[in-house]
Amino acid sequence: MSFVHTKMIAYNSPVGELHIYFNENAITGLYFSGGRHKLPACPVVVAHAETPVIKQAIDELDRYFAGKLCMFMVPIEMEGTPFQKAVWGRLLQVGFGETNTYANIAKEIGKPNAARAVGGAVGKNPISIIVPCHRIVGTNGTLTGFAGGVDAKNYLLVHEQ
Repeated sequence: MSFVHTKMIAYNSPVGELHIYFNENAITGLYFSGGRHKLPACPVVVAHAETPVIKQAIDELDRYFAGKLCMFMVPIEMEGTPFQKAVWGRLLQVGFGETNTYANIAKEIGKPNAARAVGGAVGKNPISIIVPCHRIVGTNGTLTGFAGGVDAKNYLLVHEQ
């Protein structure tokens, strides 16, 4: 069975327009408009928050960008391989204002030689910002690829300091 994004709403943020995909129970995607991800097809586009989950997501994003939220609590649903889910689960453990590296994530999930594969999984993270892939940097601390662009990644990291 294929994963279905039932609804989508646009959200204007300091890092550009974000597309939030959701169903009745959870956020299923958060993508940068014009980012490197191909946006998923969505049967219904809504103009305003109409369900508790999207209201919560928008409230949390507003508070995050206002500097008043350090941890998202909105329910999320992610579809991916077991390896991707392990990487994404580890991303959720990288604290606000902290960074980690692809190589460390690989070690932490028990795949010490899989830094490149971790990079691939991070790059496929379907819920940017909420699942904080922006907190993952190169081993030497350099800002590497990000679906919203390196400028957006830098903004988010500086914002969290």
